[in-house]
Amino acid sequence: MQTNIVWAGLEYHSIENCLINGGKGETAIVSTIIGLYEGKIYKIDYAITVNNKWETKEVSIKARHSDQEQQILLTRNKEDDWIMNNEKAYTFTGCIDVDIALTPFTNTLPINRLNMREGEDRIISVIYFDLLNWDVKPVKQLYRKISENIYHYENIPNNFNADITVDKQGLVIEYPGLFNRTAISTSQYNIL
Repeated sequence: MQTNIVWAGLEYHSIENCLINGGKGETAIVSTIIGLYEGKIYKIDYAITVNNKWETKEVSIKARHSDQEQQILLTRNKEDDWIMNNEKAYTFTGCIDVDIALTPFTNTLPINRLNMREGEDRIISVIYFDLLNWDVKPVKQLYRKISENIYHYENIPNNFNADITVDKQGLVIEYPGLFNRTAISTSQYNIL
């Protein structure tokens, strides 16, 4: 089954078209984001593959902004080591999830992977992609399940927090001040 989502980015003046394809023990996500930042148009193409436990196995990103282009390929091997652009990335040891700042989709990864009970919270290590500032680094984040459809999110140390509304599949409906889902559809088409 394929799910197609459109998100409007409020802070970074963006529109995202995200395709989620599930099947054969893994899910493949392919998305394009186009927006405006500091008076310049940017375009981000990303692809993420997760296993049936929602653990990230591969991330491919192509970013264009301010007359620059960046390509990143990040994969996890069988030993759970991260390989970034063909080199071992020891900095990311212990990270399972990724967070691309320009999309709400990457919040779905820990929400689905952690499978928390209401009132439960977890601090996790993630690989954070700040693509408009050309920065990739490990960070700590906290997720708390408030109710069936609301998760509290915090950066650690706490310089940002939000209560995110999701649907039954853990896909973001509203991320206050940052993203709103404007459309969603499903079909039987599948690329896996």
